[in-house]
Amino acid sequence: MQASDIMTTRVVSIAAESSVYDAAKLLADSRISGMPVVDDAGSVIGIVSEGDLLRRIETGTETQRRSWLAEFLAPTRQLAVEYLKERSIRVRDVMSAPAVTVDESTPLGAVAELLGRKHIKRLPVLSKGKLVGIVSRANLVRALASCAPAQLDAQPSDDQIRSAITKELDGHRWAMAADDLIVTDGVAHCWGAVRSEEERQAILAAAARVPGVKGVKDHLEYSVAFTPM
Repeated sequence: MQASDIMTTRVVSIAAESSVYDAAKLLADSRISGMPVVDDAGSVIGIVSEGDLLRRIETGTETQRRSWLAEFLAPTRQLAVEYLKERSIRVRDVMSAPAVTVDESTPLGAVAELLGRKHIKRLPVLSKGKLVGIVSRANLVRALASCAPAQLDAQPSDDQIRSAITKELDGHRWAMAADDLIVTDGVAHCWGAVRSEEERQAILAAAARVPGVKGVKDHLEYSVAFTPM
């Protein structure tokens, strides 16, 4: 799947020269927490979100005054940025820029990695440089909700289930040996040694996700280090 498969196409955006009051109203009326900011040519140049509007003199939430020493030592650039965020009436001055964007063909794996690494909630989606949608964490959650396994037409055999679980475990260093897996009447019995609780849970989860598994029995034990006499 790629960004275009799950993105929201009805995108609320705002012009860079709009007022912060218009931005706040648009966010509130649209029940969204952020939106792209576009220039006169329609290019995305930033994002304005609730976080950008938290510190405002109008609501008494501006940064509290520092001591005279802290004010003196603070970089002038930092002081100027704070002033703009708290007092400028233009979206251009309070938005987060540059905007982090993705192309409509970006794989969802790359989208999720970017959202996590940048600690952001949404990404404008572009096609040939033009805004065509927005993909958010909520879109990824909805995509997951649509991936629930379909009902099987026929129950697979125990051998088929065992083969599928073995394939799921293959290539993982924490996985148990294939000989330690037994499937009886659709129930997977997991035997062998593990080195941590996380390994145990990963093995059990791998078995449980295979279609046709009716249950998973945990017979795993912690490995005991042998100390020679």
